[in-house]
Amino acid sequence: MHPANEQQLTERAIRAAEAALAKQHYVSSVDVFLGMGLLAPSHIQDWKQRRVDFLERVIQGNLKKISLSMKAFHKWAQAKRLKPSETRYERRTRGGTVDLRFSKSGDWSIERRYRTHYVSPDLSERKRGNLEERLAQSLAPVV
Repeated sequence: MHPANEQQLTERAIRAAEAALAKQHYVSSVDVFLGMGLLAPSHIQDWKQRRVDFLERVIQGNLKKISLSMKAFHKWAQAKRLKPSETRYERRTRGGTVDLRFSKSGDWSIERRYRTHYVSPDLSERKRGNLEERLAQSLAPVV
């Protein structure tokens, strides 16, 4: 990828992350891809309902573009001193709950990076706890 295109991609990822953080006091990789226009809300619904086996399949762009966006997002979150919070993405089934996959490989470290939300350090402990609880409930789609 040309360095100028790489820089533009990094700036898009950061703008999307900043917009999500300003709106909801936390930001996730899904928020970044939505904000960049690389992922449609309908694709997320399909993924949550297991019509799509892993989220990377429906993100618009090759793995290099996805990787660079994720790298820029995580670097930005660390520079902003946002609090990382790993969140389970799961689907309830008759047999129990099943974790949703983000990557084709299913590699634990890649999955963990996708699952990590970054929460504003400006929130009090109580508000952060409430937010994390609400996130856990809202990410578990009902059958």
